[in-house]
Amino acid sequence: MPPFAGAGDMPQPDIYVFTSAGQRICAHSKILASASPVLESMIEKHQSTEPKITITGVPFDAVHIFLQFMYFAKCSHEQMDKYGMHLLALSHVYSVQRLKQVCTRGLARRLNVENVVDVLQLARLCDAPDLYLQCMRFLTNSYKAVEETEAWNFLQDHDPHLELQILQYIDENELRRKRTRRHRREQSLYMQLSEAMDCLEHICSEGCMSVGPCDMDPNKHKGPCSKFSTCQGIQLLIKHFGVCKKRGDGGCSRCTRMLQLFKLHSSICDEPDECRVPLCRQFKLKAQQDGRGNDARWRLLVKKVVSARTISSLSLTMRKGVDEPRIALHPRRRRRFSL
Repeated sequence: MPPFAGAGDMPQPDIYVFTSAGQRICAHSKILASASPVLESMIEKHQSTEPKITITGVPFDAVHIFLQFMYFAKCSHEQMDKYGMHLLALSHVYSVQRLKQVCTRGLARRLNVENVVDVLQLARLCDAPDLYLQCMRFLTNSYKAVEETEAWNFLQDHDPHLELQILQYIDENELRRKRTRRHRREQSLYMQLSEAMDCLEHICSEGCMSVGPCDMDPNKHKGPCSKFSTCQGIQLLIKHFGVCKKRGDGGCSRCTRMLQLFKLHSSICDEPDECRVPLCRQFKLKAQQDGRGNDARWRLLVKKVVSARTISSLSLTMRKGVDEPRIALHPRRRRRFSL
């Protein structure tokens, strides 16, 4: 077969590459040796004999594209669609790393229900961890459909170890998803409690709408705060707590929630003597008398709420920093403000 198109200005080919069908392709030994250390070793072994290399086990066109890549370092979409798996195998066997990267990305974009099992097996054999992971993720998301394919049935009969690995990965991935969902729900709860603490302090120190400190100037307008829904809920609880007759014997669930909010605030508050939130100092003294922090679960709750408040405060500070206009200084004046 003549040399590749576009290589006409090069010296005459000095080596032949034979394929499974017995066809041969003319090539240049220096180009093959520079692109593949495996081919370089093979060429050195045959220097004293007939200059030829045999590449078998794949179609002739795949070998031709493989050699063409060594010349021009490119592979078309049509070639990848038809011979991507063969090219990945060749790139691995002959250590052509650049082609291996191209095949890994190309096959990952072409995964589907019918070929994912075959690509997964090839990725494992060819030491392509990125492609292997992509196949595992695809299998996890499309397991029901893949389970109906012939490739999956063949895998069950001939490679039960890989089947077990796939099923374990799917189980572990589902556990990770459950943990993530649970973590997000917990973080949402801690953020809600953090917001409730802010509203409670705001109501008891500055007042909000119709609820506020007893010494608040009645003529001063108390409009809704930015956290209206949470603040309104706290106001309703405070109003109910002030008039409920069942709170003493623990028979009211709403009063119990209000007491828990007071207790949580007390665990976070650093200035109980000056704090205007009801029962803050009393809860502090009771915690000290009972041996503060004996309840590990309560300590963990307090820690999580404090962390949520810190994150919320930092995010608010960052948003304000982004929203604030920046003064553009002349380069000469800018030096005066540098440290």
